[in-house]
Parts: sequence; structure tokens; C-alpha cells
Amino acid sequence: MHQETTQPRDVSSQVLMGIMLLILGYGIALFYGWPQKATALIVAQEEGHVADHGFAPLHPEEAEGEAPHQPHAHQPHAHQQQSVEPPAIVWVTPFALLLLAIAILPLVPATAHWWESNLHRFYVASILGLVTLGYYLLGFQQPVEAHWPAHAVVSPTADAAVQWELGWTVFANAMLHEYIPFIVLLLSLYTISGGIRIEGNLAAHPLTNTTFLVTGGLLASFIGTTGAAMLLIRPLLETNRERTHVVHTVVFFIFVVCNCGGCLLPIGDPPLFLGYLRGVDFFWTLALWPQWLVVNAALLVVYWVWDQFFCYPKEASHDLVRDEYEKRRIKIRGWILGVPLLIGVVLCVALLDPSKPLPGSDWHAPLYLREVMQLFLVGLSLLLGRRAIRQDNKFSYHAILEVAALFFGIFICMQPALQILDARGSEMGVESPMQFFWATGGLSSVLDNAPTYVVFFETARTLTPEGVFHPETVIEPSLLIAISLGAVFLGAMTYIGNGPNFMVKAIAESAGIRMPSFFGYLKYSLLVLLPIFVLVSFLFL
Repeated sequence: MHQETTQPRDVSSQVLMGIMLLILGYGIALFYGWPQKATALIVAQEEGHVADHGFAPLHPEEAEGEAPHQPHAHQPHAHQQQSVEPPAIVWVTPFALLLLAIAILPLVPATAHWWESNLHRFYVASILGLVTLGYYLLGFQQPVEAHWPAHAVVSPTADAAVQWELGWTVFANAMLHEYIPFIVLLLSLYTISGGIRIEGNLAAHPLTNTTFLVTGGLLASFIGTTGAAMLLIRPLLETNRERTHVVHTVVFFIFVVCNCGGCLLPIGDPPLFLGYLRGVDFFWTLALWPQWLVVNAALLVVYWVWDQFFCYPKEASHDLVRDEYEKRRIKIRGWILGVPLLIGVVLCVALLDPSKPLPGSDWHAPLYLREVMQLFLVGLSLLLGRRAIRQDNKFSYHAILEVAALFFGIFICMQPALQILDARGSEMGVESPMQFFWATGGLSSVLDNAPTYVVFFETARTLTPEGVFHPETVIEPSLLIAISLGAVFLGAMTYIGNGPNFMVKAIAESAGIRMPSFFGYLKYSLLVLLPIFVLVSFLFL
């Protein structure tokens, strides 16, 4: 595998310059009031008072003076009332082809080296994304629900050969509503944590590696799975560089730190944050501690037994001697700047949601202020952080670019699948907590777990009897538990279930570790995770 190398010296300078230009552009947009207008539309729909601010055409009867269209958050299954028909099932094909490309192209000798280029990954993702957008432009003649900047229903233009409005709506839903917040958050946590170095070379005993997993599992709920993963993956790899059998350690790191450790607070994992934005109490997720404890404890025990009795004894004796001889105590550099910046990212995500007022005031953040402030914190990290720390971390943008390239296509190509689920979700016969857990989890394994969570959250909302109100959970608590656990836990089943999974895989491969293929990883998850999740479903659902 290719070795991870430090980016050319001017790359961070280019990133910093790009951030400055984006901030300047956003300042100009604020001067003209564009983000404020978008926020005004969002707030109006949250309050049930819809006004057309010119961002997206509303349903035809609204123009005729009938009752205004209510926001999706206040009108369960609005698509049924407004006759929004989903695409044909065949248009899930581009998404399936992209998943197959991710799974197969690295395994084929003729394409393996070609696929290592992020530019080539972007070509494949973009072509399949364009095929999906082309369908909405040329072949789809039904209304489409818009989610950016606020909810609306966009109808096709009569007798138009090219449905520009529908194509733009799907693109905006994928890129402006979902992809930009997703990738900015990952970039922020990735880059800032890259300026913090936990260095040292502990003896890579099974207990040492288990301690890394415990620490990451605890941090994941409080600085996010991405922040915890980026902070700890490099010191874990450095600790294990004298060992030969390391793959299973990285896989369990993905299981625990990138996924299962992040379910105690909304900032831990994106699906839970989306639930918070839909009215779930911020501290409600702490009630998931029994499930969090059982799953993570089981994973830690399995890992320790695996490493202690099967992998560690297979290491060559001279490697173990070198591992003991070269050990150094742990030292943390860059934390004085990095930790406050990471906390700042968490506060941006928690407080600058345009749909919610800043606590203690009536002020709503302009659209994208949250993302711009995160980028501002990234800029501070690059400007004020020590270059030597990033060089020692072998920091590069390769891993985040891989995620950005692939998820660019994933977010577009999965739009038909999400629309089909949104329209037909209530017809799937999913009603019990057990069914919601496995339905949410199964789809979170192959779709990104954040939008999958939203689909089943809204499906569960339709099952809440009229007049029944759950102030802390919005929907039936037992269903919310099932949906939350399914999205967070089963996001670990594949590399694409959660953004940090791919990032850790890319960093490990850049460090010279031959990680399993898509299907190879699936063998680990089916062998280890699936039995634990079956146990959890019977114990708690």
C-alpha cells in the first residue's frame, strides 16, 4: 500500500486561503441579506407560517390562496397529502453500482491501482451522480419534496423537455442540505484533531490496545465519533507499528470509536443530532447508557480475547522484543489550541442551527453560519497551530478527500432510495421496536445512517396517535430507542455506514496496513457485530 506522506508545504496555505475567501464571500452574502432570508423562511415554516421568499416554488394550491403548506416537521407524511410520488425502483441502480464500485474495484488487479486516486473515485461518483440527476431532468414527471433551504413541494413544469426545477431540487437536497453540513463537520474535526499529537510508543499489549478502544469509546459521545477517531487512530497505529497482526485492531477501532461509542449525546453521531434538531431532548440520549454499555463492553471483551489468545502469540519474538525496547511514555502536544477549537466545533453544531433560536434569545443563526464558523475554527488551527505537529502526525488531506469524493456521489445517488423509503415507509409493515431497529440498522449499513434515521423517525411519527404528545422524544420512546440504536450501532456494519469508517480505513492504509476490502470488512462485522446486536435486540427491544 502507499505510505502516508506529508502534504506539500503550501497545501495547508491553500486551504487557509480558500477558507478566507469563503468567509469573505459569506460576509458579502450577509451584507445583502441572503442567508438571513433563508433563515426567515426556515423559521416561518417551523412556526407554521409559510411565506414564499422565492427559494423554491410551493405546491400549486398555495398560489391559489388555499391553506399554506405546512412544514415537514409539523405535518407527518406530507408527501401523501400532496401526492408526491417516488421514483421507480430501477433508479436505485446508480447507487447500487457506486456501492459495487467501492466494493469491487479495489479487488480487481486491473483497476486496483487506478482506484487509489481520489480523482478517479470522484470521476466514478460524479458520473453515477450525473446519471441520477439526468433522470430528474429528463425522465421524472412527478412533484419532488424540497428540503433546502426549507421544506416545499416542487412540481414539474408542464410540457417542458428539461425539468430544471426538479433537477435543481434534488441537487440542492443532496448537496446544499445534506452534503455540505456533513463534509464541513468531518473536515473540521479531521483537520483540528490533526493539529493535536498524542505521541509515545507504548508496548502494544492486548490490554494497551483495549485501553485505546475504551478511551475512544468514552470520547466519542462527547467530541463526536469523527473527533475521537481522528485523535486516537494515529497514536494507536504508532503503538502497533512493531506488530504484524494489526488489521483486527483497526477494525475494532471502527466498531467502537467510529460508531458504537457515540450514542450517549446528540453530538456523538450525526443521526442523533438530527433527532435533536427534530425536537428530541438534548439529554434524552443519556438514557441509552445500558445499551451503550452492553454493546461496547461486549466488543471490548471480544477484542481482548481475540488479541490476547489468537493474534499476540503469533507475533515474531524479535518484533515483541523491539516493541518492548522502543516504548516511550505518552505525551500530548497541541492540545492547548486544539481542545478549545474542538469544543468550539461542538458548540457551533449545537447552538447555530438556523431552525432554533440561540438559547436565551430570539435570534436565529443565518443559514450556513454554523458551517462558516466551523471553517473559521479550522483556519485558526492551520494559522496558529505548529506545522511540526502536523508533520509528525504525517497529516494529509488524502483521507478526507476520499470521503468527500465518494460521498459526493453517494449523497446524490441515494436520493431516489430515500424518496422511495419516505413515500413507502409506512407500507413496509414496520411497527414494532424490533422491526424499527433492524429496518433502520439494515439500511444504515448501506445508506448513510443520518438520512436513514430521518426517514424512520418520520415514519414512526405517523404511528403516534393523534393527541398523544411525548415532550422529550417527540415520537413513541420505545421506537426512538430502536431507531437511534439501529442507526448508530449498525452504521458500523460497512465502511460506508458512517463517515469516520472510511476515514480510518484510509489513514490505516496510508500507514501501510492492508485493510480488508468492502466484503472482507463485512465478514468481521457479520461475525462479531451481528450476534451482539441480536442479543441487544432481545434484551432491550
